[in-house]
Amino acid sequence: MQPTIGRVVHYTLTEADAEQINRRRADFAHRPAGPGNEGFQAHVGNRAEAGDTYPAEIVRTFDGGAVNLKVSLDGTDTYWATSRCEGEPGEQGRWIWPPRV
Repeated sequence: MQPTIGRVVHYTLTEADAEQINRRRADFAHRPAGPGNEGFQAHVGNRAEAGDTYPAEIVRTFDGGAVNLKVSLDGTDTYWATSRCEGEPGEQGRWIWPPRV
């Protein structure tokens, strides 16, 4: 199949992805309270781990098969995975087509 904008695939997080997601969530949890700090986007949810697989929407395609993905996380936020290629099930940093049921 050819990756096209709007298609949903499964993306598996790398250690770096998980660290970035968890750091954003910790930063939100420890933000200073008070005037002038309104409007923060909440980044809360279950801890992300390398090897976790989530649904992701293809938002841009490139020659050579790489895509940019908007990954739906187990929480209130999303993760932007850029220039990722198709891989095998469970392969970190890669996406796959969802299995047919």
